[in-house]
Amino acid sequence: MSSDFYTSSVLPYAAIIIKICRAYTNTQVDFEDYYQEVCLQIWKSKDNFRGESEWATWIYRLSLNVCLTLLKKKKSSNQYFASDALTEEAIEDSRDFTDESLNLLYDAIRQLSEVDRGVILLYLEEKSYQEIADIIGTNPNNIGVRIKRIKGRLQKILHGKIN
Repeated sequence: MSSDFYTSSVLPYAAIIIKICRAYTNTQVDFEDYYQEVCLQIWKSKDNFRGESEWATWIYRLSLNVCLTLLKKKKSSNQYFASDALTEEAIEDSRDFTDESLNLLYDAIRQLSEVDRGVILLYLEEKSYQEIADIIGTNPNNIGVRIKRIKGRLQKILHGKIN
């Protein structure tokens, strides 16, 4: 990947990529692997961008798809990963990030289903229901209901009612 492409087309969207990768990983090592794989896939797939959406929307979609694919590969290869049951080691590794309240939020987000993680991350990025639906590949009418349910689940998780 050329440094020019990375600087102009990936780096401005690094925060998006970081948030998505962080929501789908439990350790710093996995996070770094996912981030690197997303960047690699952006570079490999750049010629497939048809301009039918904004570049940022395409980055979101590609990042989500790469993370979901890596997660499925990890599960199918019988490596241990359970987003609903984080090990103490995984929790400690995930706390390499410094903001404690942000760590708690990401711990709660990791307990959601893979698709719900993507939906809530996009919602937190203040994307419209239409944009979220386009990225996730669903109907915008379903997004509002889904977000309400996700918020309720996150509240329960954060208040210790769900383990």
